[in-house]
Amino acid sequence: MQKEKMILFLHGFYASGQCVPAVALREAFIGKAQVLTPDLQLHPNEAIRLIREICDKEKPDVLVGNSCGSFYAQMISPIVGIPALLGNPHFKMSDFLRERIGNHQYKSPRADGKQDFTIDEQLVSEFEELEAHQFDCCNIYNKDRVWGIFGEEDTLAHFEPLFLEHYTNSHHFPGGHTPTAEQFKTWYCPLIEKLLL
Repeated sequence: MQKEKMILFLHGFYASGQCVPAVALREAFIGKAQVLTPDLQLHPNEAIRLIREICDKEKPDVLVGNSCGSFYAQMISPIVGIPALLGNPHFKMSDFLRERIGNHQYKSPRADGKQDFTIDEQLVSEFEELEAHQFDCCNIYNKDRVWGIFGEEDTLAHFEPLFLEHYTNSHHFPGGHTPTAEQFKTWYCPLIEKLLL
């Protein structure tokens, strides 16, 4: 019997596994694929460790990221040999965070019930260290296996030129940094289905 396809979704920095794109993805693939949408830790090395553990244990067929989740997916995809769709990847998270030092709240509920978090210089430094090596594992083999999708109204991340220095498949959708459920189902899901083949 053929194993059910599996998708691992990696949410953005302020989000959780219950964010709008995660819920839309689960709805879109009911009966077609299992969708994992874990809550990622605040600190990047912890988040990457969790993602690697899930990949080793569950063997997903595709990684799907949004924003910071795409930053992680891009680094992990060539290491674990799993294709990825990067939604509005933010490759300079340290710049994004440096402007937002202080106390914040997640924009969607998290499984542990903790909604408050703090951005500090230590966190910025952790992201900076990762950014310096984020494309180290790019190779010819995964150049066509990591796809990007970019919102034409995205005001937060403008990294398509940097993406295209490393990868060849770039797509666009008429939306902002975080897609609505409708946009996700219309523009992201057909690309995910192609990557699942």
